[in-house]
Amino acid sequence: MTINSYLGNPLLKSLNTPQNYTKEEIEEYIKCRDDPIYFITTYMTIVNVDKGLMKFELWPFQRELITTLVDNRFSIVKCPRQSGKSQTSLAFMLHYVLFNEQKNIAILANKGATARELLGRLQFAYEKLPMFIQQGVSEWNKGSIFLENGSRILASSTSSSAIRGFSFNLIFLDEFAFVPQNLAEEFFNSVYPTISSGQQSKVIIVSTPNGMNHFYKMWTNAVEGRSDYHPFAINWSDVPGRDEAWKKQTIANTNEEQFRQEFETEFLGSAGTLIKPAKIAELTIKTPLSRRDNFDVYEETIEGHQYFITVDVAEGRGQDYSTFSVIDITGMPWTQVAKYRSNVISPLLFPTIIQQVATAYNQATVLIESNGPGGEVCNILHYDLEYEHTINESGVQAKLGIKMTKRVKAVGCSNFKDLVEENKLIINDLETISEMSQFIVKGKSWAAEVGGHDDLVMSLVMFSWFSSQEQFKELNDISLRKNLYDSQIQQIEDDLTPFGFIEDGVSDTEKYVVEDGEIWQIYN
Repeated sequence: MTINSYLGNPLLKSLNTPQNYTKEEIEEYIKCRDDPIYFITTYMTIVNVDKGLMKFELWPFQRELITTLVDNRFSIVKCPRQSGKSQTSLAFMLHYVLFNEQKNIAILANKGATARELLGRLQFAYEKLPMFIQQGVSEWNKGSIFLENGSRILASSTSSSAIRGFSFNLIFLDEFAFVPQNLAEEFFNSVYPTISSGQQSKVIIVSTPNGMNHFYKMWTNAVEGRSDYHPFAINWSDVPGRDEAWKKQTIANTNEEQFRQEFETEFLGSAGTLIKPAKIAELTIKTPLSRRDNFDVYEETIEGHQYFITVDVAEGRGQDYSTFSVIDITGMPWTQVAKYRSNVISPLLFPTIIQQVATAYNQATVLIESNGPGGEVCNILHYDLEYEHTINESGVQAKLGIKMTKRVKAVGCSNFKDLVEENKLIINDLETISEMSQFIVKGKSWAAEVGGHDDLVMSLVMFSWFSSQEQFKELNDISLRKNLYDSQIQQIEDDLTPFGFIEDGVSDTEKYVVEDGEIWQIYN
């Protein structure tokens, strides 16, 4: 029987090609449809760097990965370099597009050329399939393919515009850790409605770590059970031929840090970070007690504790974030107990959120960076909402916040580094730690690396600066003296009670006002 070819390509079957299947072919087709691993190992052809053309002989961890991708809607894969993770994912997609009708697949990578190269590898494997397994082809080019069963594959760079307007049944994100932070966040904000529109839509995220960025956040959330993603980790030793001798040789030809990140798949900070990468790596991320409306709570309010809130204000136009951290300053070490982060909150609405949280945390003292829209937030909070526990350079209960100057930032960065590295400031929040891993030296200052954010870090830099000021020491001293007095008076009462003090309902007291404004009562 003559098979009609697609545009003269004898390796591709065209649309509407009649084919009389033998009994054996029908049985084989059904077996391939029902068993992806059998199909891949029997019919998928790859180019091996050592062996040339060969059938795809799946290693044990690759078989396990295929099963994971079949069984889960959302999968995230952390893997070392050159482990065959992309090829394995392509094998799954080849099976998926062949044996399912009306499925749209997106292959996305940090660069469009990389995505098209991945599609090219899938096309190569497709051309090597026997005709009785192939679908007829209606479109076949470097950026997309369209098959007779109504399924389509698109290849593009990872961006929100790449797939806007389409509904996809499967999205594959290759080397997602290498997509700039801003693009990664924008992509998921844009693409989530597309993903959630179907009950069976799949997302596969595959990458080698590259710092503590959006991939790190998604991986950590998956491991901690805070998302629907199923985590799958590949170890360098899972790859045949990689042993301790190979490890030693690889380190000798690169360096220890590179090996840890690229092969041991550790999440290390960017080069030149303010906080030492080793310190960032050992920080413990805490699971929030609650998450609502961009507000994460790590510790509930404790009666008698003193809290401090530092605020960094953005314009609320979907770019930089308006943030604040709630810090328990009752005793050392100081602890981040809550955080807020949003890039769409209006400066007109932000003060209400600050007031509500500050009130809940025992009338917390609030420090706001007053540069730009921060000045407006300060005024609304103090004048319109009449929240008095605010600070500026001149003292407690002032009105105008703090201007971020080069001097304030320099001192704040230095203090922040010392506080974190000496375990005097405990950071619990994943997004804050992620920003710390990308907060790097820029000229004579510090800032987020290209594509990243530093809004949470800057709120803590401001806190760190203020922690060395006299006003902060006075706040702590007042609190400390009050706590000491409360505990001592309780101890005195406990000690004297056995000696027969009787409550007769008569209040006979004298009041004295001490220098800091506290009222002491002397019982006669």
